[in-house]
Amino acid sequence: MTDGGKGGRAAQLKHTGLRPGWTTGACATAATAAAYTALLTGEFPDPVTITLPRGQTPSFALASEALTTGDRAMAAVVKDAGDDPDVTHAALIRATVRLLPPGAGVVFRAGPGVGTVTRAGLPLDVGEPAINPVPRQLMRAHVAEVAARHGGTGDVEITVSVDNGAEIARSTWNPRLGILGGLSILGTTGIVVPYSCSAWIDSIRRGVDVARAAGRTHVAGCTGSTSEKTVLAAYDLPEDALLDMGDFVGAVLKYLRRHPVDRLTLCGGFAKLSKLAAGHLDLHSARSQVDKTFLSRLALTAGADAPLAEQVTAANTGLEALRLCQSRNVPLGDEVARRARDEALRVLRGAPVRVDVICIDRAGMVVGRSDPA
Repeated sequence: MTDGGKGGRAAQLKHTGLRPGWTTGACATAATAAAYTALLTGEFPDPVTITLPRGQTPSFALASEALTTGDRAMAAVVKDAGDDPDVTHAALIRATVRLLPPGAGVVFRAGPGVGTVTRAGLPLDVGEPAINPVPRQLMRAHVAEVAARHGGTGDVEITVSVDNGAEIARSTWNPRLGILGGLSILGTTGIVVPYSCSAWIDSIRRGVDVARAAGRTHVAGCTGSTSEKTVLAAYDLPEDALLDMGDFVGAVLKYLRRHPVDRLTLCGGFAKLSKLAAGHLDLHSARSQVDKTFLSRLALTAGADAPLAEQVTAANTGLEALRLCQSRNVPLGDEVARRARDEALRVLRGAPVRVDVICIDRAGMVVGRSDPA
């Protein structure tokens, strides 16, 4: 084995042979850092290096740059999604940075090709540019770093735009979610994990094999890095007991059916796991959708009244449905976790594996949990 027999999500990615790429959030951060540096020094760093949340330090070549006035600069980066079939691969992502008066802070704007939030239920307020919380945090951190290095105040307006972004967005879920005018700037780790179905499913199987060979009796299937952190906080599991299942929960369950361990924890976002609760084994947004009518039935089971159930049915997103129930102290998250656990047990077909499920929100907070069964 080329990785020394180690497991975990890093070993899984290596095993696929697929090349990772960079998120739109990472690209926007690189462009922002370059533009702000040029404003303070008169020179664009090229390539520009940034630090991602997990410590990686990728460098990005600039595709375009312009220092037009004393208070405004623009830099652009071409997104490389690696081997992932991402609709935003090769998109040109621009950041225009304008100096603001001291004390103004960091202000975000949507330029051409970046959407604006028009409906509730997303992690951003209505009217905000569709630049998600983690990319905003990453851009703020790099603005502060550049300011400290070159004597700036860190008070800037950042306008992010994507060439042809409005056209590209038609191939995404943004219009249905009420994100209008373009794409969202996304990413929690800065890295695009490439998904070839066959390669990734094979890596899941190999992850189970490694865990079993190491004598692990408890493994966890996680949909991403945030859910992995949640599992590590809940259980003292070693790295080789963590399976990066992505959207392929069915692959985990079917392989464990033939190669069981004593216990499986499934952890992921509330909306994704609501799909498992409804019987979907592939959680990708292109192949399964959140069923709000199903969620409304679960809400009734969890104690919602008829008016609240109607609100859940009409919700824009699964997150909005969850928040509606949370505001009325209806434990929809726990009900989804229990139903997801029961569906997992159905797929396991009596294999000697105890299962528990943890649902989280976008911030990694636990919003639902089942007992093991």
